[in-house]
Amino acid sequence: MFEPVANQSTLSEAASKQLLLPFGVPFAQETVCSSIAQAIEAANAIGYPVVIKLSGDHIAHKTERGLVRLNITDATKADQACGDLMALVTEHDGDVSFLVAEMVKGDRELIIGVINDPQFGYMVALGIGGIFAEAIDDVVLRPLPVTFEQAMQMIDEVHHQSILGAFRGSQPINRTQLAMVLTSMGQVCAAHPEIESLDINPLIARSDGSLVAVDALIENGRTQSDPLNGKSHSFAPSQEHFNALFNPRAIVVIGASSHPGKFGFVSLHNALVNNFAGKVFATNLQRENILGVQTVADLSELPPGEIDLAFFCTPASSNEALLKQCAQLGIRSAFIASAGYRESGEAGETAEASLLELANSLEMLIAGPNGQGVVSTPSSLCLQIVAPYPPSGGISVASQSGNFVSSFLNYSQQSGVGIARAISAGNATQVSVENFLHYFAGDDETKVALTYIENVGNGDSLLQAMKHITAVKPLVVLKGGATAAGSKAAQSHTGAMASNDRVFLGATRSAGAIKVSSVEEAFDSAATFATQPLPRGNRVAVLTTVGGWGVVTADAIARDGVLDLVDLSDDLMSQLSALLPPRWSRNNPIDCAGGETRDTVTEIMDIVAGHESIDAVIFLGIGIQSNQAKMMRAGTYYPDHGLERIVAYHEKQDERYAITAREVSRKHGKPILIATELAVTDPQNSGPASVRDSGAYCYPTGARAATSLAHLYEYARYRGIAQ
Repeated sequence: MFEPVANQSTLSEAASKQLLLPFGVPFAQETVCSSIAQAIEAANAIGYPVVIKLSGDHIAHKTERGLVRLNITDATKADQACGDLMALVTEHDGDVSFLVAEMVKGDRELIIGVINDPQFGYMVALGIGGIFAEAIDDVVLRPLPVTFEQAMQMIDEVHHQSILGAFRGSQPINRTQLAMVLTSMGQVCAAHPEIESLDINPLIARSDGSLVAVDALIENGRTQSDPLNGKSHSFAPSQEHFNALFNPRAIVVIGASSHPGKFGFVSLHNALVNNFAGKVFATNLQRENILGVQTVADLSELPPGEIDLAFFCTPASSNEALLKQCAQLGIRSAFIASAGYRESGEAGETAEASLLELANSLEMLIAGPNGQGVVSTPSSLCLQIVAPYPPSGGISVASQSGNFVSSFLNYSQQSGVGIARAISAGNATQVSVENFLHYFAGDDETKVALTYIENVGNGDSLLQAMKHITAVKPLVVLKGGATAAGSKAAQSHTGAMASNDRVFLGATRSAGAIKVSSVEEAFDSAATFATQPLPRGNRVAVLTTVGGWGVVTADAIARDGVLDLVDLSDDLMSQLSALLPPRWSRNNPIDCAGGETRDTVTEIMDIVAGHESIDAVIFLGIGIQSNQAKMMRAGTYYPDHGLERIVAYHEKQDERYAITAREVSRKHGKPILIATELAVTDPQNSGPASVRDSGAYCYPTGARAATSLAHLYEYARYRGIAQ
């Protein structure tokens, strides 16, 4: 028997297969032969047709080098094939052998692979395989180990589903067998932590749907990433430390300034103008009275035991001495806005390490440094160096970028969907996004968490934080930096297809988090989670007052493939026909065909949302009547000619639609999403304004509403609420 060598950097095809065989990978019948005579004998024993390959520890992609001979039908052709292959051997190939195998017939090829990612450790990949695997680039990844259920979800996420189903007269691929191979990869990597990358490519589907692996490549290298790598501290901030950060009894701005352009002024101003619920103190070397606050020159002048949170606007060189004074006052948390740390070079990196060591020794929580600030609406706290201050609500934000915190707060102001907590992690010297996610998981004020991540330091820590929060509430993740993975193995198809972004997507999906691709999608999704109930399924009805909007939204639903634009049942069709004009669409999307000018839309909304075949509704067309009313108000004929009455009626109708949608949603426990471009083109229009007033979120397009509803359903399915 051929025994693989564990410390080889690249195993031959034969050695790779030998390593995988005990784990149930279904390989074709084959024999390793050291001579042409043995190869011919093996071919005769296996039965023609056969495949003959040249195999060696330094040979990776055989097809590209022409080292594979297919469909060999007799001994003469086998002899010729072996001779041709030997003529292609180079001095770099080392010891070679012939691998003789049965000729497996099948039109469909898959790839199963493993990479050892530097952040998340072992990731298993499933995709469309063969020599065009990288070109097709249809691959799904998950962190190992994967359960059978997770493996089945991976199969469902492959884009080319038609290849997995009945195909060219062949049976659908055996999904159970495929899922079992995927789950076995966890066992392989646990038993062989030296593996750097692994390719089973191709995994061929026979006509009966069964799977046969005909090639394998294993590369050894470093051991699996240590899940404990990254920062390790002797001190871990407690829940009380985070409460001091987000719900302080009193605050002190250290380094307050009378100059309106300096952070020391802006942070104090923002805290005062937004009516922080507790006491506000400030330090200033000149003891100036700033915005009505009498400052002190030294922290020792402040009362001990009263202040929970310090906000630093002072030079990095003075912060350690000031932090010691804060500890003496009983201050348990600090946000350090100061720059001049590791972002500034080697000296700054040293200063940051020293700051961390000191904070840990003092058992103080420090957020930042080089951060924007913290917002906590339950305490009316706006302690940051920029605007805005959002309305209160259920979204909590933790971001590696302060700019994105501002973006989300701006969207909150514009949409009316409020924020509970918001913080920029800055350099995340002591506490990072993961720490804030753990806090949000247990925070009653947080209904949904929203985070922006650029750099993943400790993938295992991030995964655990995501799983912790998604077990109880949704998490929306915006990721920056979709570049090639540093773990990419030079000879691995899987490594070549595994981008940082795709690896991260696989990690977030395994944790039940919702990964989005833009700031707009991020806030749309968070706002949806904050304002809508979770659906019990993916069956959606689109209700529209204008046909074109419904068509475009239906197209978006079809392209995404997550939601089901269901056919209307006969009884629902009958109920709608009794209320709508004869020209209504009689399908889904439900085009009301002008029915919005009567009192029927509200009834229809209740009927559709209440029907057992519908899990959610998207309503399009609100605001049209108010838009006409706006023009009438501005015209020279207003208020005469009956315009005053019709303007009031139009505006009242749009208000009714918004109110009804909210009431019907609560009545049936189903999401009803409303979309109109007026949400951004004319936010004061009675339509979107009434949606905001009702406590819901108004989407700028039907497509964005559909995307958000799909995210709502995906999380509901993760939690077991939806099928």
